[in-house]
Amino acid sequence: MQSSHQDPGFTVRLADPGAGRTDGAAKGKGFLQRRRNRHGRGLRGELLLPTLPGYRTRSDRFDDLVLDSAQRLHDIWGKPLDGVRFAVDEIPPGLEMLVADRLAAPMGAYTPATAEEGPVITLYRRVVEQACDSREELQDLVHDVVVEHTAEMLGVPPESLDPVYRRRY
Repeated sequence: MQSSHQDPGFTVRLADPGAGRTDGAAKGKGFLQRRRNRHGRGLRGELLLPTLPGYRTRSDRFDDLVLDSAQRLHDIWGKPLDGVRFAVDEIPPGLEMLVADRLAAPMGAYTPATAEEGPVITLYRRVVEQACDSREELQDLVHDVVVEHTAEMLGVPPESLDPVYRRRY
């Protein structure tokens, strides 16, 4: 849920349109010098303003629910959750085999820490969304899945991890 493209050493430069050309084609206006598109209508803006509800995708809203739940648990437990990463995937790996074997798809997974990286708790967005009928139910289920896998990681029962676990239904 954190972007790794914010590396301070990462830069992008557009190539000089006239570099390497000797046929006179470099004398025309380049992309960076044009003020309007080829139809003369000007540059296009965003279709939806950030203040409108349709601006954020379902994926973005789901990521926010996971972050809110993780933040709530971090506020309660603090230091034991410092190195934990929370991730969101669309579907679980091997979903075709689970469906073929008529097994239920997991809503999340806990990956223990390795020598290279810390523990990872992954939620599977499509599976969780299909189990819910409303936005409130989705928020509750996301929180419960985060609590269950965090409790598995810490080795405690989920009820002792969060006092409101499964009490909202």
